[in-house]
Amino acid sequence: MTRGRLITLEGGEGAGKTTHSKTIASWLKAQGREVLSTREPGGSPLAEAIRGVVLADWAEGIDATTELLLIFAARAAHLRATVLPALQRGIDVVCDRFVDASWAYQGAGRGLPAPALQAMEDLVLAGLQPDLTLIFDIAPELGLARARSRGDLNRFEAENLAFMQRVRQSYLDRAAAAPQRCVVLDASRGLDEISRELQQILQVRL
Repeated sequence: MTRGRLITLEGGEGAGKTTHSKTIASWLKAQGREVLSTREPGGSPLAEAIRGVVLADWAEGIDATTELLLIFAARAAHLRATVLPALQRGIDVVCDRFVDASWAYQGAGRGLPAPALQAMEDLVLAGLQPDLTLIFDIAPELGLARARSRGDLNRFEAENLAFMQRVRQSYLDRAAAAPQRCVVLDASRGLDEISRELQQILQVRL
């Protein structure tokens, strides 16, 4: 049986990843593929429980190292319980955020050193990489305005502009370093225009 494909969606707050993940899943199903849509942090009962801890606003706060460890703990649970079994059964997995998010948020955003991030990636992913990563790029000012218009902000959506600018630049740098895996889309456009481009990208890349 052919291994399923791992397609990850990345980008800052308010980039519309959740909406676009539905477009991708629908396109894959139209090609006769079985699809599993999931998210990080989360995607399994244990990982979802950790997600709640990560996103909560704790009185004592969550320092950068604790946040990184929690994110990768959730990722490890998610991989073992959800992602890897699906891929092994030939199911395509569409994941809203994956390891690039840790490099962008905990690395560039929080300032944690690259060796620490690489060590965690090596331990948890054991060489697994997405087959395709779609990075929805949006100016932080616009993305944060979109996120805040929804109300009920989590800790990341409540971050300041400088933090989100570092996150955005990290995503762009990672895309430039891995063009065979990453495609950057302008997420400031209308949904229909982005959906058309997405389908073209999927046709070519997959």
